[in-house]
Amino acid sequence: MLVISSRQNPFFKSLLKLSSSRRERRKLGQTLLDGTHLLLALADVGGTVEKIILTPAALDNAEVQALLQRFAAPQMVLGDALFAELSDLPSTTGIMALYAIPPAEAARQDGFCLLLDGVQDPGNVGTILRTAAAFGVDQVLLADECADIWSPKVLRAGMGAHFVLDMLEHADLPVFAGQFKGEVAVTVLEQAIPPCKANLSANLALVLGSEGAGVSQAMQALASLRLTIPMGGQIESLNVAAAAAILCYERQRQVGEML
Repeated sequence: MLVISSRQNPFFKSLLKLSSSRRERRKLGQTLLDGTHLLLALADVGGTVEKIILTPAALDNAEVQALLQRFAAPQMVLGDALFAELSDLPSTTGIMALYAIPPAEAARQDGFCLLLDGVQDPGNVGTILRTAAAFGVDQVLLADECADIWSPKVLRAGMGAHFVLDMLEHADLPVFAGQFKGEVAVTVLEQAIPPCKANLSANLALVLGSEGAGVSQAMQALASLRLTIPMGGQIESLNVAAAAAILCYERQRQVGEML
């Protein structure tokens, strides 16, 4: 199989843009899935890819060969140096794939929805998506200021959550909150109650704010429920991804008690 080794190769140049540019990913509706873990997660839900990119060494890797049997897609081989320019993994596995980003569904008006109000750190966004998938969130909506959910860092932190979640980027959160048929809950420090004392088991839109400023004033004004997580230590607030996990677990616990 021909090995691409030139940086001037048009296919490589297009992949390089996808790996680093949110605008390019949005324009083309494509992203790169880097590594065996993401591709295994996609295969497990019956997903498909448009093209598989390999290093020469990966062709002799038993794990990669087993994975290739699960996808019917054309294969391209890149030289090690070019592949390393595309990979965001600390230790490359020698396989990635070109993936068509699925179209977003319409915004829901009920169920359990998670609203990210300016969460900018890719690691936090990916971790929240993983938490959402684990605790049965029906839809995740992200404001414009949030990190790109299809960026390499968010994909890596999401650990396959992208393939089982309903996600909507560039959402107008105030409009969504105004149309939602249920509680709109914000996470704040003042004039709030612990989640264990609130009814979280019905239709719920849970708003999580940015790492610095927290939930915006516009979303606070639309909230019907203000939540805070009690803490006994010397730290004033939790990381937004940690707070998301606690609140999503409490929602699941309450729903379980209602069954």
